[in-house]
Amino acid sequence: METPAGPAPRVGSRLSRADHLGTFKVRWGMRRHDYAVAPGLYALGSPGPDSPVLASANYKLSFDHLRAACPGLDAWLLVLDTNGINVWCAAGKGAMGTAELVKRMDQARLDQVVSHRKIILPQLAAPGVAAHEVKRLTGFRVVYGPVRAQDLPAFLEAGRRASPEMRRVSFTTGQRAVLIPVELVGALRVYAWLLPAVVAVAGLAGLLGGPGFWAGVAGPGLRAAAALLLALAGGAILGPLLLPWLPGRAFALKGLWPGLAGALALWALWPHPAWPPGAELGAWLLAVPALSSFMTMNFTGASTYTSLSGVKKEMRRAVPPQIAAASAGLLLWLFAVFFA
Repeated sequence: METPAGPAPRVGSRLSRADHLGTFKVRWGMRRHDYAVAPGLYALGSPGPDSPVLASANYKLSFDHLRAACPGLDAWLLVLDTNGINVWCAAGKGAMGTAELVKRMDQARLDQVVSHRKIILPQLAAPGVAAHEVKRLTGFRVVYGPVRAQDLPAFLEAGRRASPEMRRVSFTTGQRAVLIPVELVGALRVYAWLLPAVVAVAGLAGLLGGPGFWAGVAGPGLRAAAALLLALAGGAILGPLLLPWLPGRAFALKGLWPGLAGALALWALWPHPAWPPGAELGAWLLAVPALSSFMTMNFTGASTYTSLSGVKKEMRRAVPPQIAAASAGLLLWLFAVFFA
């Protein structure tokens, strides 16, 4: 689209199959770190000099989410270079900050494109942007829009006024569930070699101990794989889904409860009398809760209410006992399959 400052790419609010496929792939950890659009000024629909200017990050998921939330709206989209990171994370890390915003406004020659002097930023960009500095350097007044892009049409219709609900950050079950695949894929990359390794070790123990390789695989090998999968399900799936209802504030503590439930399930389903526990069962009663706790703690980076200092403090407290319990469980399991 031709503008007084030169041509601007025109985009629509309807996402294509390729856009949806890209979203699916990113949700499952594919191309997650290079899923970006070029920074600069875009025309959504057929904007004019009086059309609103909406700023966003160049993470394509954020860009697509913004334009898809505004069907029928004519607006200018000013996309900042956030190194392909979403708005909130980029603001916290300084990538979506005052200097980058001012730079993109200057490069887009925004003062020649629009007749007004207002730019709407996502509320979650506020930690990185000093509105008074933007006003001093560019003459544009920063208006903070709602938390959710889907509320933008109502926000604009209300004269750029946000209701209390528009200002509130939520973290619903659905919002947590959509984040699970990334954490799950990250863990499965480790499991891709861990599961075959423990099964092979159990087979080797069976070969050396008499029952035979396949007997070792079918017995302690499969039981080990089941225990590790229970830890994965507890820490990477049940932990995030049940987050508000699990006792405790620390994520490591919240992740401990699904792990303990998995350990109790192992005890109940163990193929021989399970109390007092033998070395093999005892190993997984130690390791499963520890692994589950660690995997749920990884979810701190996806939550809406953690801070960097708080996460570091929790890791200093939780990681040593997690390592100790998992290591003790591993050593006990090796003793069980080779010597018990």
